[in-house]
Amino acid sequence: MGRAHMSSLMTDLLRHSGGVAVIDGGLATELERHGADLNDPLWSAKCLLTSPHLVRAVHLDYLEAGADIIITASYQATIQGFEAKGFSTEESEALLKKSVEIACDARVIYYERCKEGSLDGNNNGRVLKLRSILVAASVGSYGAYLADGSEYSGNYGDKITLQYLKDFHRRRVKILAESGADLIAFETIPNKIEAQAYAELIEDEGITIPAWFSFNSKDGINVVSGDSLIECVSIAESCKKVVAVGINCTPPRFIQGLILSMKKVTTKPILIYPNSGESYDAERKEWVQNSGVSDEDFVSYVDKWCEVGASLVGGCCRTTPNTIRAICRTLPHRSADQSC
Repeated sequence: MGRAHMSSLMTDLLRHSGGVAVIDGGLATELERHGADLNDPLWSAKCLLTSPHLVRAVHLDYLEAGADIIITASYQATIQGFEAKGFSTEESEALLKKSVEIACDARVIYYERCKEGSLDGNNNGRVLKLRSILVAASVGSYGAYLADGSEYSGNYGDKITLQYLKDFHRRRVKILAESGADLIAFETIPNKIEAQAYAELIEDEGITIPAWFSFNSKDGINVVSGDSLIECVSIAESCKKVVAVGINCTPPRFIQGLILSMKKVTTKPILIYPNSGESYDAERKEWVQNSGVSDEDFVSYVDKWCEVGASLVGGCCRTTPNTIRAICRTLPHRSADQSC
C-alpha cells in the first residue's frame, strides 16, 4: 500500500461519512454487560479465549448504533501476556489474528443484516445502512500489558528504553498488520518514548497498512506522563504512515483545549474518543462510580469538538452503544438521515 493510498483510506471514509466519522465506544464494560468475566490480567482480551461470540456481539451493537470504525479486542492482547498464561508463541499469534477475524466477521454479518433490514423495513431503532466500515486493530501500550494502571501514568522507569519498547511491540504489530485489519490503532499512548517507538517500528518493519496515534491526558495540557502533547503529536505528524492523530480515554471536559493544541502542529485528521469522565483506581482495578458524565452531557460536547477540528468522534471506557447512537444523531449530516 503506497503512502498516497494510506492517506486516501481516511480521506475516503470522511468523504463518505459526511466529514465526520464515528468510532465505536467502550468494549470491556459492554462485554461485562453481556455476561463476560474480565477479572484477569488479559482484561477484554480474555474473551478471545473464552467467549469470542460476545466480542462479535458487542462489535455488532456498535455497528447498529452507527459506528463507522470498530476497534478490535486486542488492546490488552500481547504475545508476552498470552505466553505468561501458558500459551505457545503460535497460539498467542493466532489469538491476535482472531481479534481481527472476529471484527471482520461482525462487519460481514452487519452488511447481511443491512440487506435483510431493507427488505423487511423493521429496524427497531437500529442503524442498518450500507456504508464504509473500517476495522482498526488495537495496540495498547506497554503499560496496558503490565495491567497495573501504568497506561494512566506513563511512568515506565529508566530501564524501559526505546529499543526495549520496539522489541516488545514488534511481532505483535507485524501480526496485526497482516491479519486483515484496515488500519492499526495505537491507543492510550502515555508518553513520548512509546510514540517514538511506534513511529520507528512501523517504518523499520515496512508496515503496509495505515495507523493512527491516540494519546491520553489527565490535565488537559500534557499526556499523562507529563510529556509535552505538542512533542508527542509532532512525532505522529512526521510519520507518513500515520493517517490520523488524537486523544482517547481522557475526560470530555479536556478535549476541546487538546484539539486546539494539536491543531498547532498537525495537518492530519484529528480523532477524539474520550472516556465517560470517570476516573480509574489502579490499585482496586475498577472505575470510580458516579464521577463521569451522562450520555446527554457527553454528546453536548460533540458539536463543539467537530467545530474546532475533530474529524472522527467516538467513546472509550464506560461509554456504550447508546453513547455512540447519541453521537450519530447529534451530527448534522447523520440526523438528516432517517436511518440514524
